[in-house]
Amino acid sequence: MQRVAIVTGSSSGFGLLTTIALAKRGFHVIATMRNLNKQDVLKTVTTDSNVLRRIEVFELDVTSKDSIEVFQDKVESLDRLDVLVNNAGMAIGGFVEQIPIDDYRKQFETNVFGVMAVTQAVLPKMRKQESGTIINVSSISGKVGFPGLSAYVSSKHAIEGYSESLRLEMQPFGVQVALVEPGSFKTNIWSFGMEMTAGSDDEQSPYYTYMKKLTSTLEAGKKNHEDPRRVANLICNIALLEDVTKLRYPIGKGVKIQLKLKQFLSWRRWESIIISTILKEK
Repeated sequence: MQRVAIVTGSSSGFGLLTTIALAKRGFHVIATMRNLNKQDVLKTVTTDSNVLRRIEVFELDVTSKDSIEVFQDKVESLDRLDVLVNNAGMAIGGFVEQIPIDDYRKQFETNVFGVMAVTQAVLPKMRKQESGTIINVSSISGKVGFPGLSAYVSSKHAIEGYSESLRLEMQPFGVQVALVEPGSFKTNIWSFGMEMTAGSDDEQSPYYTYMKKLTSTLEAGKKNHEDPRRVANLICNIALLEDVTKLRYPIGKGVKIQLKLKQFLSWRRWESIIISTILKEK
């Protein structure tokens, strides 16, 4: 039987590329997105009719209880479900003092509670069939904190802990869990799409100079951002594994080095590197 995968947040970025990559490898892919008007974006990545016919677009808002219930009915109707890729996410930037608590809630509704809701919807199917792989798209931000990104960083840290517990819970039932931890790629938070909290560009803010330097550092780094297809291919490779022996899969230029440095350097030395990198004179 044809393998079946579900990918959330399929209208852009890693989700879009992963949807195409999985379909190319023979999966029937249920590509979920909040706005079905965006489904034509699939044809901007490939015009191969054999690939496109393996993709089924399905409306899903991971923050909506009603939408999740409809999605759960869809999952229950499937003969099998081999892979879930929890990719849907968003990012809010700003400094802690100025970010409204409601913005933190908005961040967690998508990046954390959305992942939990979608995962709960597929677990009965995977548990009963005693197989399946859940791949949660995290970030280097799930292991390393950065100034100006506390909402996003804390949401990804939450997904790291959630995934670790989930893997241990589901292992006896034959369901595998993996985390993909990208660094800076051309489709994610580091490139575009970050939602800045109100007042971030206010010249009267005590954080104005800090934020300008942070933004400048992020902009300057864009030229080194990598091809996001690397992440899509990694997700596909994990999806095809019979035995997912690792929980975490960091990917991206310098990511593994950053993680090792944070582990082995003193905190004092580590934070001085981060701060000096951001605040250095341009």
